[in-house]
Amino acid sequence: MKDPRMEKLAQSIINYAIELKPGEKVLIEVNGLEIPLAQALVKYAYEAGGHPFLHVNNNTLLRELLKGMTEEQAQAMARWDLARMKEMDAFVGIRAGENANELSDVPGDKMSIYQKEYQRTVTDHRVSHTKWVVMRYPNASTAQLANTSIEAFEDFYFNVCNLDYAKMSKAMDPLVELIERTDKVRITGPGTDLTFSIKGMKGIKCDGHINIPDGEVYTAPLRESVNGRISYTIAALYQGFTYENIVLEFKDGKIVKATANDTERIEEIFNTDEGARYIGEFAIGVNPYILHPMKDTLFDEKIDGSFHFTPGNCYDDCYNGNKSAIHWDLVCIQRPEYGGGEMYFDDVLIRKDGRFVIPELQGLNPENLK
Repeated sequence: MKDPRMEKLAQSIINYAIELKPGEKVLIEVNGLEIPLAQALVKYAYEAGGHPFLHVNNNTLLRELLKGMTEEQAQAMARWDLARMKEMDAFVGIRAGENANELSDVPGDKMSIYQKEYQRTVTDHRVSHTKWVVMRYPNASTAQLANTSIEAFEDFYFNVCNLDYAKMSKAMDPLVELIERTDKVRITGPGTDLTFSIKGMKGIKCDGHINIPDGEVYTAPLRESVNGRISYTIAALYQGFTYENIVLEFKDGKIVKATANDTERIEEIFNTDEGARYIGEFAIGVNPYILHPMKDTLFDEKIDGSFHFTPGNCYDDCYNGNKSAIHWDLVCIQRPEYGGGEMYFDDVLIRKDGRFVIPELQGLNPENLK
């Protein structure tokens, strides 16, 4: 028996998130062997008059490939897959698989080759030139990350993914307007006192058209404006390794000191290239159904009462000049149970302990979005 929630999600992705039009080509990429959502996406793509294409990945096989990867090999893979991506009007990525840590023991130099020579080439084109959406899948692996049963995670997943994104989008408009007239941002909290400028930068809504689940508004700091210290309140899974107690110190935009449970390993990430030590994104999370971290960026960066401050590559639609092979969304939750905190725009308190306090933004508080 088909799950009607899965059918609703697939319809929403095709008709709302990527707005597939007759004659358009969509690449549906599955990382794992989770069939039902991909199957439903193909069906509704055809119903919309589109032309669906499929690609299946497997991290166990990718791990074996990466262990011996050369630059020339990665460049060849990028050429082939980029040629296919250039044919597409839209992209849907389903990220699943049995083990979120499958790539944890790939040597750092090999992972760096893969990121620089393959991922950056293919992903940059996909982000800039297609309508795209990326999501997880409710399987045993994601349920384990969330520390729940599969049934409980499915209920959570469909609440999060099938919420009223059109309503959320309208509530985001005042925050976009505020971002675009703001110069100075200051964020304070336990172990955090951070200042930067967003003068002249755009505010971009993430309202169900790019990621599922969604629920953030992002911009970017002026590249050399960041000063101070940030203590991230939750762990981050990156390249199969869990980083905890991450603290970054900035001077004139640059990360001058980084510590974590494995400081040497995190420094290696920030040494990937020059841009890895600068910030490419500042975003405010507002999804009312996502309250606690599960070491999955796609969910964690949308947590209600959170923000993320992202070392690495900026987005073209909010360009601050920073380019890097990495883009690492590190999240800080400011609700009271995570230590609280304040966010100021031009010296006006706009959010305290994860709740918006000025009238024009209170539509983004959770009781008004559910």
